[in-house]
Amino acid sequence: MSKRDYYEVLGVERGVSDDDVKKAYRKLALKYHPDRNPGDTEAEASFKEAAEAYEVLSDPEKRQTYDRFGHQGLGGAFASGGFNWSDFSHAGDFEDIFSSLDDIFGGGIFGDIFGSRGGGRRGPQRGEDLRITLPLSLEEIAEGVQKKIKLTRLDRCDTCDGSGAKAGSQPVPCETCGGAGQVRQATRSLFGQFVNVTTCPRCAGEGTSIAQPCSSCGGEGRVKSQTSLSVNIPAGVSEGNYIPLRGQGSVGRRGGPSGDCQVFVQEVEHDQFERHGNNVVYDLPISFSQAALGAEIEVPTLGGKAVMKVPAGTQSGQVFRLRGKGIPDVNGYGSGDELVRVMVWTPKKLNRQEQEIFEELAEHENSAPPEGGKGFFDRLKDVLSG
Repeated sequence: MSKRDYYEVLGVERGVSDDDVKKAYRKLALKYHPDRNPGDTEAEASFKEAAEAYEVLSDPEKRQTYDRFGHQGLGGAFASGGFNWSDFSHAGDFEDIFSSLDDIFGGGIFGDIFGSRGGGRRGPQRGEDLRITLPLSLEEIAEGVQKKIKLTRLDRCDTCDGSGAKAGSQPVPCETCGGAGQVRQATRSLFGQFVNVTTCPRCAGEGTSIAQPCSSCGGEGRVKSQTSLSVNIPAGVSEGNYIPLRGQGSVGRRGGPSGDCQVFVQEVEHDQFERHGNNVVYDLPISFSQAALGAEIEVPTLGGKAVMKVPAGTQSGQVFRLRGKGIPDVNGYGSGDELVRVMVWTPKKLNRQEQEIFEELAEHENSAPPEGGKGFFDRLKDVLSG
């Protein structure tokens, strides 16, 4: 079968720069790499074809020869027998091209193909993060508050000063990884020997082990302890927001840095107010006479009492707005409002005098309820959107 044109393989035009050749090859190599396409023979063939094209077009002399004479001008190096990894002379370029794959495949996966070795010991590991849930009332959320929290975490062992080793002894190189902190497992494929590098399971990447462990911490270098911290909660936080306390989590094993503590906000359900974003809704019960005649009524807010004027002819379900009486925006963009929902209550029992008054009122009623009036939820929606 005739070979494809190398420029066509890489998807570039003749005369393209060396950098563009390298970019085109990198794109194809990332796409067709065997570790990304396990068991896909077509991908392996495409990967090998791209490497062959790059081997020629990245070399000025080979490229010049190929431009003049085509595949036959290469003296049979790839013309009949095809490309072999032993022909690949750009190991440095290859490793540079695949440097971004180290995190994907564990680091240094091409080391044994080209005689280099990647990776290294990881050293002491960072401690665990802690997650704390902190219940807050709407009043606390509206004002902002400083709260005390109690933590159970792992702190540095005072007996061994975090080393994990018994007094007078020292950590020794890990027997499994020889102090490297990593173990390597080699596998062979059509492209040579590939090496999978993983963290050493025995020393967790530290490269050392404890021959004589500390009696207080058992070689961990840390012990369980309880502590109290103060945390400042800004006004306007919401359910699910969290405040990060850097370095207040558990300390890492054997001298590793501490993790963080994340304090998550939990809103406590209020017995009077209902939160909608930065607005709060309050149900205000009023009598028939107050609704019909109007009144000035004291209503609660998150910051204390406020007087609200109820105009004559107020309907049940009508919503009034107390501006700025809601919850401050957590980013400092003003405050929400308190939406007061009027609920006209009907007495369940009437004495004789009250009954006579309502009977007389009924005789003089000359107005019918409006047609097509909006319900409460429509009114509330209008207020919230306005």
